[in-house]
Amino acid sequence: MPQIDSHTYTLTTSTDLPFADAVANVREELAAEGFGVLCEIDVHATLQARLGIEREPYLILGACNPPLAHRALESEPELGTLLPCNVIVYEQQGRSHVAAIDAAQMLALVGNDDLTDVATEVRRRLARVVERAAHTQQADAV
Repeated sequence: MPQIDSHTYTLTTSTDLPFADAVANVREELAAEGFGVLCEIDVHATLQARLGIEREPYLILGACNPPLAHRALESEPELGTLLPCNVIVYEQQGRSHVAAIDAAQMLALVGNDDLTDVATEVRRRLARVVERAAHTQQADAV
């Protein structure tokens, strides 16, 4: 089972799942944690179309959990500049990688202690998304 790594600003893991399967898993796990995908950026297609650059697949999903976003915006109206929470799926050297923003680190920048509980909850949910999205059928059966 893949392990989640916590970097200074992301929660990340990698998997042997094909890119499309990893993306499908991320979408499913986001929904299971109460997040919807508000926007999607296909970095691969954008760079290819605008700059003629070929790169491996890279997708940014802008995810939002409405009740948690509402709580956060009630405490900090300008927090919308940091929303939605980005989750990325990309392929590098034949492996798929899944990463999400570490909301606790991101919201610490704001300096509003009223956001601590929301940030902790968002971090916890996104960590579960990242970890579960990387599971393969074989790993789940064991």
